[in-house]
Amino acid sequence: MQLILYSKPGCHLCEGLQEKLEQIQGLNLELEVRDITTREDWFSAYQYEVPVLCRNKDGKEEMLPRPSPRVNIPQLKRILQKYLPGDEAK
Repeated sequence: MQLILYSKPGCHLCEGLQEKLEQIQGLNLELEVRDITTREDWFSAYQYEVPVLCRNKDGKEEMLPRPSPRVNIPQLKRILQKYLPGDEAK
């Protein structure tokens, strides 16, 4: 699953979510981190929302519900499994 994390420098919530995503094992995840300060369209869309987590589904971005900053890695893995295609979720 391709995940896109919209973040900005100095955002501790963004950094925390990125660290947790990078530590998830056993799921076929590809994480792309996008700095919203590098593009005006990203900044205007997400400046008050970061971190924003999306998945690339059939070439379209689909925003995922924002996990709590208190979520631990196993909980985050279970949340993401809900959005995996059937064969990847096993």
